Amino acid sequence: MGVLEGFLEVGYVAEEGLVGAVELAEILGKPLLIEGEAGVGKTEVAKCLASAVGCDLIRLQCYEGLDAQHALYDWDYQRQLLAIQMAGSADPATLKKTLYSDEYLVKRPLLSAISSRKPVVLLIDEIDRADEEFEALLLEVLSDFQISIPELGTFNAITRPRVILTSNGVRELSDALRRRCLYHYLDYPDAQRELAIVHARLPDINSQLATQLVDVVQRLRVAALRKAPGIAETLDWAAALMHMELTDLYDNAHAVQQSLSALIKTREDLSLIQNDLNALLDPNQSSTNAGPVT
Repeated sequence: MGVLEGFLEVGYVAEEGLVGAVELAEILGKPLLIEGEAGVGKTEVAKCLASAVGCDLIRLQCYEGLDAQHALYDWDYQRQLLAIQMAGSADPATLKKTLYSDEYLVKRPLLSAISSRKPVVLLIDEIDRADEEFEALLLEVLSDFQISIPELGTFNAITRPRVILTSNGVRELSDALRRRCLYHYLDYPDAQRELAIVHARLPDINSQLATQLVDVVQRLRVAALRKAPGIAETLDWAAALMHMELTDLYDNAHAVQQSLSALIKTREDLSLIQNDLNALLDPNQSSTNAGPVT
């Protein structure tokens, strides 16, 4: 089964460029860096790839201050302390060797992926939120797919993980990291692909409702909103409207207003839309226009 078929099997409607990038990363054995706005489905790529190829997903969520202890490995200090207390007057050299063994090793995401005996998908999520120091550490791991632990030696990847990194563009990534990776920019889907996504994830949705809500979302994305709705918001909104048993979005302003909490995520945006709700639900508006909110 190819990547495209695998994605479709798990309900992910991927654009052609993304499929090509994933396939090329597989052939070359290189990480894939996916950049794009928050909400375009970058994280979902890794989740769906893992499901499509039948692998476990190991996720490292990056944040400011992330260090090797939380990304590579750590020691179970509480169990080590208990072992010391129970050992009593045991030989110190023997005790040290026992304490720093696999039994007390806590594998964090990077070591878990490297040491896994079966193929995994390693998701390094929002790498741009981590510090440059961690990025340098990551370069070492991605260069040789090995991790050295002074007390135990070097762990080499038994099966090289499929690696996907995501970035929202919070900070510029180093050229060195970009050289290690293949690259794909993931944008918001056009109306046709977003409609296909809605039908793939919510196969029981009314066709008219799906078309109308996608049109509204597409217009909102080019409006002056603080937080444009992502694909997850589209699906949440669609599910909410289905639960309300709507079939005609444009003729149910009150129901739409009640459901906006699934679509809009800031106070300012909610106020803008509520003040111009009739224009938003105007069937004569085209998704190619800037939309009602200015």
